[in-house]
Amino acid sequence: MENFFKLKEHNTTFSTEVLAGVTTFFTMAYVLFVHPQMLAETGLPRNGVYIATILSAVIGTLMMGLYANIPYAQAPGMGLNAFFTYTVVIIGGFTPYEALAMVFVCGVINMIITVTSIRKQLVKAIPETLQQAIGAGIGLFIAYIGLLNVGFINFSAGVPSLTNFQDPNVLLAIIGIAITLILMLKKVKGAILISIIVTTIIGIPMGIVDISSIGSGADSYGTVFADFKSIFGVALGKEGIVSLFTNHDIFKVIPIIFAFSLTDTFDTIGTFIGTGRRSGIFTDEDEKAMETGSGLNSKMERGLFADMVATTAGSILGTSNVTTFVESSAGIGVGGRTGLTSVVTAILFLLSIVAAPVIGLIPSAATAPALIVVGILMAGSFADIEWTNFEDAIPAFFTVLMTVLTYSISNGLAFGFISYILVKVTTGKAKEVHPIVYGSTLLFVINFVIVALG
Repeated sequence: MENFFKLKEHNTTFSTEVLAGVTTFFTMAYVLFVHPQMLAETGLPRNGVYIATILSAVIGTLMMGLYANIPYAQAPGMGLNAFFTYTVVIIGGFTPYEALAMVFVCGVINMIITVTSIRKQLVKAIPETLQQAIGAGIGLFIAYIGLLNVGFINFSAGVPSLTNFQDPNVLLAIIGIAITLILMLKKVKGAILISIIVTTIIGIPMGIVDISSIGSGADSYGTVFADFKSIFGVALGKEGIVSLFTNHDIFKVIPIIFAFSLTDTFDTIGTFIGTGRRSGIFTDEDEKAMETGSGLNSKMERGLFADMVATTAGSILGTSNVTTFVESSAGIGVGGRTGLTSVVTAILFLLSIVAAPVIGLIPSAATAPALIVVGILMAGSFADIEWTNFEDAIPAFFTVLMTVLTYSISNGLAFGFISYILVKVTTGKAKEVHPIVYGSTLLFVINFVIVALG
């Protein structure tokens, strides 16, 4: 084990790595409950998505540990699952299996760009202002979804208003939010997961959670795995990728795949750079290799490749994009420095299969606080945008605004790109815009034209 993970070289020990892996798992385990519930809104079976979530997390996290030897964990990404559910399926009109096919294509494309110099061009093409705005917009978007899911905000005659607080689900959600915020402020490890469990327990005497269903046929292991079998591999069949490219206009499909790819790529790169610099996991040479080289010659590049493989595998299993969780920083914070941390986390994810029969008990009132808190954390990207610079503020503002108001990360990207080009052309800096941004903007505009004429 010492020879494989090089523990002494990374100034760590076996016990420290195990503790780090356990810490990372409990910090991000909330995704096991929140993610299936969100994708269930597309029509996918919640129990089936639960198993797909676990297996995709295990695959991605093991690759991080055994292939890249870095202490990062993976699972279906928050924000990306909201894009999958609300933008692509509910608003876009695609079936969940067609959406899974898009995720598969995204994963394949990202694997290709990771092993070639295309990745370098993509990293340099998107201005940092837009990168930060994308993260901030997604944060507000999923927090807004959390509030809507429990009826915290009502729409009367098309006008949003605050609920009257008579709904017990809303009251339970408020309790859950308070519990989550208190635990987060107290820096309790696994605060979000603990909040979900405690809020669910509180929901029992309130009549919201019915524990009499535990062990029933509806939630038995047989039913859970039958649900998983019903979605496994469908993305690559006639209901998935075949239907996607025969029943939909290519100019509508490409911008969505691009949005998936862009968000997934920068989500992982941002996590690596943001946590790896401070901890020393990634050196300046690693970052330079990612930006200037090709192939898989550094830990960061191998980590990126592991991320893309996990996304591809996840789509086949039946879940949306898998990404590197920033919650990995919790494990790094207690000393995790090698892939052994990731292996421990992956084992704990696999053991979570035993909880499958009780996944149906978790009410939306218990998971909504998790969405809101994750939204708060992601909104930290606002601080990195130079709002006093009007040229930066314009594209950042439209990216965030349109992401939230149109329920679409893709629309947010489109308006951000269009306004960015408008700013640069108006100020005589058109040559500063990368051809990739021009090309991507053209695809977004074509899609808008097709929608207008259709």
